[in-house]
Formats: sequence, C-alpha cells, structure tokens
Amino acid sequence: MLRASMACGKVLMKRKNGHGEAGCAVEVTLGLIDGKWKGVILFHLQERLLRFGELRRKMPGITQRMLTKQLRALEEDGLITRTVYPEVPPRVEYALSSTGQRLRPVIDALRAWGIEHRARLEAASAASQKPKIARKRAA
Repeated sequence: MLRASMACGKVLMKRKNGHGEAGCAVEVTLGLIDGKWKGVILFHLQERLLRFGELRRKMPGITQRMLTKQLRALEEDGLITRTVYPEVPPRVEYALSSTGQRLRPVIDALRAWGIEHRARLEAASAASQKPKIARKRAA
C-alpha cells in the first residue's frame, strides 16, 4: 500500500518495503503507473471489468507471471479491484476502483499523445524514404 505524507513541501511516497522517494505530483502519479504494463492494464479496464484470461489475450506480449505481478501492484495501490467468485474453477474479475476511475483522463491523454506521436514518426519515416531527384548542376 502506498502512503503519502508531506516532507519539505514535497510528497513522500512509501511502499511497504520502506523505500521512499520525494518528488512532485507527477512523480507520484508516474510511480503508480510506472513500467511497461500498468498503463496498458488500466487502459483495458476502462472498457469494462475483465477476467485474467481476457486481459492476457488483450496483451499478448505479457507473461502470466508479469500480468499477475502488475495486477497485484495495481490492487495494492488501490487502482483496481479484484473480485473472486466461489466457483469451480474460480472466477476472478478485475475492474477499476474509484481511484483508478479518476486516472481515466490521464490514460486517455497518454493514448492520444501516443497516437499523434506515432503518426509524426510514420510521416517522418515516409518522408525520409522518398527517392531524391538528382539535379544537374549548371556548368
């Protein structure tokens, strides 16, 4: 669980392991959604609640171990909820918590920026791929 406290005008975040880092509010936010997968998981959970297997299919590049680890961290930080149903086999569903819901604008902004940035990169790559016409110099 993350705990925030004020220290010298900066927010100090402490995890259970006792490590803390001082920083601005951006660091606090990025500390919650850091890494390659947390933001992607939060993005997919914006659509609806999902089961573990559904999340895994939406992210083919993630291992089962890493998905489990990231889901546990997001749950511990209060960004998602995990509901286990007493069935055989057990059914587990993940959803955004109310705190996670408040990250929607952040995730949407990251997605929009990524779309625009990818388009700029593709345009720059296409421009550099065009054959150049050799001009003859006047003698």
